[in-house]
Amino acid sequence: MRAVIQRVRRAKVSVGEKVVGEVGKGMVILLGIGKDDREEDVRYLADKIALLRIFEDEKSKMNLSLLDIKGEVLVVPQFTLYGDTKRGRRPSFIQAAEPEKAEELYEKFINFLRECNLKVASGIFGVKMLLEIHNDGPVTLILDSKKN
Repeated sequence: MRAVIQRVRRAKVSVGEKVVGEVGKGMVILLGIGKDDREEDVRYLADKIALLRIFEDEKSKMNLSLLDIKGEVLVVPQFTLYGDTKRGRRPSFIQAAEPEKAEELYEKFINFLRECNLKVASGIFGVKMLLEIHNDGPVTLILDSKKN
């Protein structure tokens, strides 16, 4: 499982002209599910992200987590995180999970974050979305459950 996380001041995701998810200060998570991912990967990544200290304390040091700041989270499914561009000019997505499995693990990931008492908004699985991100810092990190 792969995640690109961005510290944000605010963010929203729309489908067509309708906003389907919106958050204030917190984090946007672009989440990719691989074909070999399991519930253990979901739990690992959700725990890691909830406790990751990327928010500034009173001394401007990255010392606070989402939980510490009572931050909000916008989770957006992104199978393209498993795009392989080693050969040719078009990405291959054979390492991405099949849609049914990916959607199930995506929903579990959201639920695990909610169990941490975080306010979580999300995109809609399997549809084209427009994402508006006000990156704070900017701070952007890439996490992979297989590289723990």
